[in-house]
Amino acid sequence: MRRLPVYLLIDVSTSMTGEPIAAVRNGIDTLISSLRQDPHALETAALSVIEFGSDAQQSVSLTELINFQAPTIEANGWTAMGAALTLLNERVAAEVKKTTPESRGDWKPLVFLFTDGMATDDLEKGLADLNRSQLGVIVACAAGPHANLEELKKITDCVVSLDTLDSAGIAAFFKWVSASVSTSSVKIDLTKKDISTLSELPPPPEEVKIID
Repeated sequence: MRRLPVYLLIDVSTSMTGEPIAAVRNGIDTLISSLRQDPHALETAALSVIEFGSDAQQSVSLTELINFQAPTIEANGWTAMGAALTLLNERVAAEVKKTTPESRGDWKPLVFLFTDGMATDDLEKGLADLNRSQLGVIVACAAGPHANLEELKKITDCVVSLDTLDSAGIAAFFKWVSASVSTSSVKIDLTKKDISTLSELPPPPEEVKIID
């Protein structure tokens, strides 16, 4: 069975302390619970979590849904977004099975990046590393008034925003991520093609605005 890899890149900088980081933890729990009730997602999706604060770390390696255990995410440090992109490239290269003449590899990964700020490290290096990865859709979510939209547009054409960092908005974002993974798992099964554009995902809820 070809897996659909899903990478969650989560900003855990100090500015996420309190309600935002608690809402992210709840959002990941809801995401997993919802996907485990979807037969298509349960059969194909595998998830990984990469956190970035003062540095970047993969707190959960690429894991099938049935075995996924949510990390204990805590807010601290700065916003090493560049390092997160570099780490994403490394983990995709190591974890995503490539197609060979003998067998089909995994589908191209879906990536969801969530941040409330701007990079405090070398974003350009991260972007250069990211460009070496074979990815499907990358969605970057700018959460709250201090996220840098122009910076996120360098990462991907698929940028969405939340006006505030309250629990309702963050919950809405993660519910949309869940719906996007579910929809993608069905589409790849039917079409046998990778997901490559934002238009192939379900429309976001009103709390999540698409940035042109």
